[in-house]
Amino acid sequence: MKPTIRTSVGSVIIAAITAAIASTLLFVGQLAVAQEVIAAVPPEVVQWGMIAAALAAGFSALGAAYAVAHVGAAAVGAIAEKPELLGRVLILVGLAEGIAIYGLIIAILILNRLG
Repeated sequence: MKPTIRTSVGSVIIAAITAAIASTLLFVGQLAVAQEVIAAVPPEVVQWGMIAAALAAGFSALGAAYAVAHVGAAAVGAIAEKPELLGRVLILVGLAEGIAIYGLIIAILILNRLG
């Protein structure tokens, strides 16, 4: 008997809607704070801070994508041979995705330092 993975389309839609609402609320609050910060900090500092935050988030996302691509390819091969390794392989893919989260945290810290 082959193990199957079931995903509920409804749960995926609910998760996407929740993420969209949360990110919208996060960015709306940050826009009001950013307008006050820009008035208090020299424009050159804000410019370089924004560039640094974008580079931190962008390069970490690229690194995570590269890691997930290689780990994911190896994971599919491992699961094809031994289906009981699914849980362990998902942990490894999650660790590779953690790189993007670390970059996002650094970008948020850089943006908070501007204010």
